[in-house]
Amino acid sequence: MNVLIIEDEQHNARMLADMLRGLRPGWRLCGMAESVRQSVELLRKEPQPDLVLMDIQLSDGICFSIFKQVNVRSRIIFTTAFDHYAVQAFRVNSIDYLLKPVKTAELERALDKFERMGGMHPPGPSRPVPDPSDHEHIMRAILSGRKEYRKRFLISTGSTYQRLDTRDIACFTSENKITTAHTFRGDQYVVDFSLDRLEEELDPADYFRADRRTIIHIDLVGRFEDYFGGKLVVRLKAPVNDRITVSRLKAAAFKVWTGK
Repeated sequence: MNVLIIEDEQHNARMLADMLRGLRPGWRLCGMAESVRQSVELLRKEPQPDLVLMDIQLSDGICFSIFKQVNVRSRIIFTTAFDHYAVQAFRVNSIDYLLKPVKTAELERALDKFERMGGMHPPGPSRPVPDPSDHEHIMRAILSGRKEYRKRFLISTGSTYQRLDTRDIACFTSENKITTAHTFRGDQYVVDFSLDRLEEELDPADYFRADRRTIIHIDLVGRFEDYFGGKLVVRLKAPVNDRITVSRLKAAAFKVWTGK
């Protein structure tokens, strides 16, 4: 497993290298770069590394310009000192990130995710190439300071992957710590997110946490009516065709949400 570190601060680069050697002693550090120019030179060589640990702000510019100059087939784990809104932008595009100062446990988590996503297979034509527009989207979010909400999920079924757009999802349910996305077409997919995390990442204009086990899309709401104790009973449209109860504490917020 070949890893490239792109980091313009030497002490951070050395720290990442030491962490990597401790966590994955069998992996090979194939190079370090501190600038966009050096990174492009290294990434133009074949074969490209399996994984790149990439800082956002480099000595000669923002790292996203790298993707405009070279077709990067390596998987990327970004490192960043940017704030919460930037972190949300990374989550939107299913790109892993490490918030500086990087902690060993967080790097271990990111490496585990990399391996689960097929990281042990070398980059090549069979691996999907990152969409440059996604990187530009992240950069715009960072520079503008806006909070970005999740627009898609990467669904894994065995050794294949597919994109699931958020706008196609009618609701999310949780049962025995397994979260399932239910589409308006009636399909179901397991997603690797808790409802608590989804509540943070989904656009609150479209999604509402109805109870501890359910998040619903506004277009799934048919009608609702008052229930005893200040609760609401919500009738859901197809494909769910069910009803759920919204608690007294959430009833007022639900009415405001549906009336926007």
